[in-house]
Amino acid sequence: MNLSEIKPPQGQVKTQRRVGRGMGSGRSKYSGRGAKGAKSISGYSKMRGFEGGQMPLHRRLPKRGFSNAIFKKHFAVINTGALDKLEGDTFTPETLMAQGIIKKLGDGLKVLANGDLTRKISVSAHLFSKAAEEKIKAAGGSVTVIEKKAAPAEKK
Repeated sequence: MNLSEIKPPQGQVKTQRRVGRGMGSGRSKYSGRGAKGAKSISGYSKMRGFEGGQMPLHRRLPKRGFSNAIFKKHFAVINTGALDKLEGDTFTPETLMAQGIIKKLGDGLKVLANGDLTRKISVSAHLFSKAAEEKIKAAGGSVTVIEKKAAPAEKK
């Protein structure tokens, strides 16, 4: 047996169709694409949301509002009621992360006033709601605001 004698089975290989080569190709003058229109031109691809030339829905609907999402701050949040249930009397972002209460610190820790506080605790956080600060101080505890480090200035 020789490599030169090997042939594919009957009917597997078909002659390649010569598209766009005029009348002699057997596909007529326009290669089966029709005379005019976007689909008759090479390189055609339909745009997402195309509605046949009608003004697409995403352009017909009014644009409303404003999103300032790129500058949005994301804080880790904890309530005074949750702090009351935890062991210990001093809480910082580092200790809360070590205990697994906070997953991500983000732009800092914010303490909110949801829940009752029955004991004296000392809390260090980046932000406090006014009601949370009042609750902690009313229970005899202390509040420390952590200042966020400023980003280094760019050199010119």
